[in-house]
Amino acid sequence: MTILVTGATGRVGHHLVNQLVARNADVRVLVRDPAKANFASSVEVVQGDMLDIDALRPAFKGVRTLFLLNAVAGDEFTQAIIALNIAQEAGVERIVYLSVFDADRAVNVPHFAVKYGTERMLEAMGFSATILRPAYFIDNEVMIKDVILNYGVYPMPIGSKGVAMVDARDIAEVAAIELVRRDRATEKLPSETINLVGPDTLTGAELAVIWSETLGRPVVYGGDDPSGFEQNLANVMPKWMAYEMRLMAERYVSDGMVPEASDVERLTQILGRPLHTYRAFAAQLAASA
Repeated sequence: MTILVTGATGRVGHHLVNQLVARNADVRVLVRDPAKANFASSVEVVQGDMLDIDALRPAFKGVRTLFLLNAVAGDEFTQAIIALNIAQEAGVERIVYLSVFDADRAVNVPHFAVKYGTERMLEAMGFSATILRPAYFIDNEVMIKDVILNYGVYPMPIGSKGVAMVDARDIAEVAAIELVRRDRATEKLPSETINLVGPDTLTGAELAVIWSETLGRPVVYGGDDPSGFEQNLANVMPKWMAYEMRLMAERYVSDGMVPEASDVERLTQILGRPLHTYRAFAAQLAASA
């Protein structure tokens, strides 16, 4: 049966589609701009967005398994509600949903609350679902690399509790494995939640040390105060979103994103290989600059 992938041209989505193709899955993608859908010829491309009912209904037709990714947006919850209702209307039974680490705890952060609400909808509507809860994406560091490289400051207010940053490639591969497992099962499988984390839980100061060692020159940690972080983001995104990112950073400082002892072992078993490390990503990012 067909697997429908939303968010297919994003940081996780493009890796995911390639992983599914490599597993000989029947893949359909829903994209706003087909010109960005640079996938294998076997991938079916449908144009539309998560609020376009006329596009969603044909996109969901004949689909048994859905990868649902809703980007952070002011109407994110509306998008999720519509997608799940259209999915149920179309007879979709099986879903892999990209949520967020600690979605049930950090509910003062809007997109965490939205994702937790969507998790509860999946349960209430009776879907057979794998809920993936990724920690902070290592790939986010692309947005701050210029500050690190040019000013010798690691600017993200990560705090001292630690964050187990995860690589988008690991997220995508776990998602692909779960989508194929659910799609090819002879019956609906029990729902479950998987924390997606990196192999190392790193503090802000430890991240600065990694960058210092990678670059061979001092990099200092910018500190735990998220106010400057919010002000900088407000120059490149809507102010409501910059404020939301500040709230998320405050959670990093107060609680961190600290995995359970078994999370890394579980992911290693699922993937059959070690997880990608922050240090390796930093070296790659520095070399590409």
